Amino acid sequence: MHPSSHVSTTPDKPAYIMAATGESVSYKELDERSNQLAHLFRDAGLKPGDSIAIFMDNNGRFYEICWAAQRAGLYYTCISSRLTAGEVAYIIDDCHARIFFTSAALSSVAEELLKGGHMPARVERVFAVGGAIPGYENFEDARAQFPTTRIADETAGTDMLYSSGTTGRPKGVKHPLTGGAIDEDTALEGLAMLLYGMDKNTIYLSPAPLYHAAPLRWSMTVQRLGGTVVVMDHFDAEEALKLIEKYKATHSQWVPTMFVRMLKMPEDVRKKYDVSSMKVAIHAAAPCPVPVKEQMIEWWGPVIYEYYAGSEGNGFTALNSEEWLAHKGSVGKPLNAIAHICDEEGKELPVGESGTIYFESDSQFEYHNDPKKTQESRHPEHPNWSTLGDIGRVDEDGYLYLTDRKAFMIISGGVNIYPQEAENVLVMHPAVADVAVIGVPNEDFGEEVKAVVQPIDWSEAGPALEAELMEFCKKHLSAIKCPRSIDFEEELPRHPTGKLYKRLIRDRYWGNRDSKIV
Repeated sequence: MHPSSHVSTTPDKPAYIMAATGESVSYKELDERSNQLAHLFRDAGLKPGDSIAIFMDNNGRFYEICWAAQRAGLYYTCISSRLTAGEVAYIIDDCHARIFFTSAALSSVAEELLKGGHMPARVERVFAVGGAIPGYENFEDARAQFPTTRIADETAGTDMLYSSGTTGRPKGVKHPLTGGAIDEDTALEGLAMLLYGMDKNTIYLSPAPLYHAAPLRWSMTVQRLGGTVVVMDHFDAEEALKLIEKYKATHSQWVPTMFVRMLKMPEDVRKKYDVSSMKVAIHAAAPCPVPVKEQMIEWWGPVIYEYYAGSEGNGFTALNSEEWLAHKGSVGKPLNAIAHICDEEGKELPVGESGTIYFESDSQFEYHNDPKKTQESRHPEHPNWSTLGDIGRVDEDGYLYLTDRKAFMIISGGVNIYPQEAENVLVMHPAVADVAVIGVPNEDFGEEVKAVVQPIDWSEAGPALEAELMEFCKKHLSAIKCPRSIDFEEELPRHPTGKLYKRLIRDRYWGNRDSKIV
């Protein structure tokens, strides 16, 4: 299916609503505007397989551009709105974008791209959405010049999204174009209907940035099915509850840090809003501490669903609340692949042992312009086994458990320590808003465990809270897994999708204080 499929049956139904402004865009409007932009792409000389780049906040034009690129057979790369001009330019250049879209809300970076000479020469046209930016064409005026009819050579395009840069320079995940029709079935459509009961009656709350894979792909899938997406411009715990009640949202997607922030609101605030319309609350992107998920199920009921996957699309695991309660801590069973747990040499490990997670599947992907990274993601002996770089184990029933990112493992005196365990404990302390556990230099052991904590009340930061948190951790974990010291920061560098830029924190302790997000 496709948004255009619903124009004949429900032309006036909202395809999406912008929560902050109340702007509602119907299926007819989305179809006509994406058709106009598809004509603009052809007029500009773009053909199937070419690329565009989108650097915008969550606003009402985002989907129109994405669907226009999809029906014109293009790759569309959505760029984090938190990046600097140099970082944006790197992605624009790397994805080979020929047209660039930005928004008035990001005008300072957009201006610097042109004035600072950052814009790659390959970019032929640049457009500003929602207001004037010097040097940029007016998006709305340009779109209005083209007909609302379909282009003659429609073919399915797709996204090419970039890794978040938590461990190094971001790389684009590129899947081959199918050459098929724009309404050809997608794997995500099947999963949405089969696992989560999504259909034309779905009202989907999206609280995260649209430039990230999960909110972009799932919300566009809801539009394929004919439902309505309610888009938050940014996450706010109480506002999210208000919107569930206001729109009677049936489906939503979250990351664990959002759960933590909602749970740490005063109880009277949490109970103030009716969330009974919520049938399916999906979470992914980062491991969820067991106590957090227990409390969410107790609060919202058995509507909490989890999956584990990556932009690479090489594997997908899932489970519902009932399954999770029987396998606490699991991210589910693989649905479209076979999971293999392997040691450093690629040898498969027995059930219950932790190692690198490989998925065996027919999915094809590559890291754009990085054959070395592509090769490193493949198993040394099985080319159709690939990894996202995560460590985990599988239990006797075939359920997968994540241990940590391989890149974040701490080796202290020859012992492997996975910081996620301590993070899951410390974040449950009532004084902790956020936490990162890292390895820092130790002359005798190579590395030692340190926690960097964002306290809820900054005035509490100090030796007394440090001692309290270290003792709290030791009550739940063996001493070797607990921090030997704790530093405090007013805010940790966390991506809006929930991922922590742990590299930025770690680099400060290893002599690279100039490290930044790229």
